[in-house]
Amino acid sequence: MTPQEFENEIRKLKKELNAVILAHYYQESPIQDLADFVGDSLELSRRAAATTADVIVFCGVHFMAETAKILNPHKPVLLPDLLAGCSLSDGCPPAAFRKFREAHPDHVAITYINCSAEVKALSDIICTSSNAEKIVSQIPLDQLILFSPDKNLGAYINKKTGRNMLLWNASCIVHETFSERKLIGLQLEHPDAELIAHPECEDHILAKSAFIGSTSMLLKYVQESSRKKFIVGTEYGIVHQMEKHTTGKTFLPLPPEANCSCNECPHMKRNTLEKLFLCMKNMHPQIEMNSDLLNKARKPIDKMLAMS
Repeated sequence: MTPQEFENEIRKLKKELNAVILAHYYQESPIQDLADFVGDSLELSRRAAATTADVIVFCGVHFMAETAKILNPHKPVLLPDLLAGCSLSDGCPPAAFRKFREAHPDHVAITYINCSAEVKALSDIICTSSNAEKIVSQIPLDQLILFSPDKNLGAYINKKTGRNMLLWNASCIVHETFSERKLIGLQLEHPDAELIAHPECEDHILAKSAFIGSTSMLLKYVQESSRKKFIVGTEYGIVHQMEKHTTGKTFLPLPPEANCSCNECPHMKRNTLEKLFLCMKNMHPQIEMNSDLLNKARKPIDKMLAMS
């Protein structure tokens, strides 16, 4: 089928199933345009918690669809490609995280949402890049904190809050590839461009950024800014929304060190229109979890939503 035919069939299936399609900003543009709601991890978590749809179709990565299932245990949650994973989640195995917690029993575990359901179940509070600073700021100053799994986001929050959280050593394969050398070249070529970056980036990129924020914050910033040109230090899928919601502005991708499309998440891009159509047609693949894991993983997510 052609892309247009896939889109038509997906819209039909959405009505037949009474389904809601949730898509992350890093999905390919046609999927974003088909979605009922496009957002970052926090926004999608809230939308998943509030949906009245019978079926949830999650166009993102595995941990995001798991979160939707945790919040809707009795509804089918479809993910177009079960292999759409996350380097941060992979970098924090549940067994190793359990040992980390056991080695620091006096610490509160604040865990970035980019992790597996098993790691969520071992955590006290979940956070996203949108609300991490707000949540950490609500913890008493004398309370020790474990922050996992993103060392770059954790270091940024430490700097913003003056805390000394103990950080897990993992990072995002997309945000760690950005080249400082190529950034300098891009700034020389476009001196009128302003660098904006996601806090998953390394410190040498953040130090040069005019604005740092989650994907939704970056989108809001370029909408409200009087500047006309931006270097975008995050996965380039967000630019589709930036272009849709602004006029007369230019968005330049921050290049990776390697000569590749490394500023695109290979996991996010596993989802395609064809896979979206097939998962809705076949009601497969679905996210499956046992009730014990669902209940344990929900508690720290509910704490996040309450504290946000």
